Amino acid sequence: MLLAIDAGNTNIVFALLEDKAIKARWRIATDPRRTADEYAVWLHQLLNLEGYDRAAVTGVIIATVVPRALHNLQTLARKYFNTEPLVAGEPPVEWGMALDVLEPKSVGADRAVTMIAAHARHPGDLIVIDFGTATTLDVVDYTGAYKGGIIAPGINLSLDALVTAAAKLPRIAIEAPATASVIGRDTVSQMQIGIFWGYVAMIEGLVARMKAEVGRPIKVVATGGLAILFEQHTAMFDVVEPDLTIQGLAILWDRAHIGA
Repeated sequence: MLLAIDAGNTNIVFALLEDKAIKARWRIATDPRRTADEYAVWLHQLLNLEGYDRAAVTGVIIATVVPRALHNLQTLARKYFNTEPLVAGEPPVEWGMALDVLEPKSVGADRAVTMIAAHARHPGDLIVIDFGTATTLDVVDYTGAYKGGIIAPGINLSLDALVTAAAKLPRIAIEAPATASVIGRDTVSQMQIGIFWGYVAMIEGLVARMKAEVGRPIKVVATGGLAILFEQHTAMFDVVEPDLTIQGLAILWDRAHIGA
């Protein structure tokens, strides 16, 4: 079985896959100081809870945007799973897609892996929206080439900035307001409207501008943990794929081993 590790700025996702199907998935807060031994204790318990033995893991692949976390994740694979991990974007795990931007080396591993999976699952021109610590909107053309995109603050970052800068504002849950009204009658409802509908309006506006610039029919694919939060409240998504990054890692693993 394959252990795919997606190390993001906020969380690290560990997923266990068999024949590209996700059998189990676990999430832990990103902390570059966490050692391989700490990961192993935590992960070993979760594997047991799901009925898997550590020996079932025969391969490990990692994508990370947190360079300081990489060494300990590699050590985890070598020490506790007795395998040399592959790292997305490093030989022999090449992207296999054109990065048609001014600074190809600056494209984050998570974005590249997500776009690879999106193109594999959805032929044609795409806008791929990933709701994470930052919200990214990326354009992939029908050939699979990355043409560029947008980086915006994630909705949690936006809320954190608001609450931190305004001493009297309370911390609120990120959720759709209770009513359809966009005129709040109290502080909490006004904040919910501003954060939720303001964020939806920003994404809808950016998607509309991107579509107009591309000038061809284009599918909008949403991914990331917060995508489902907006799915029922906007028509801008054509499809929601929560696990694109993990699926992209499985694709890269197969390419490196069987040339798929």
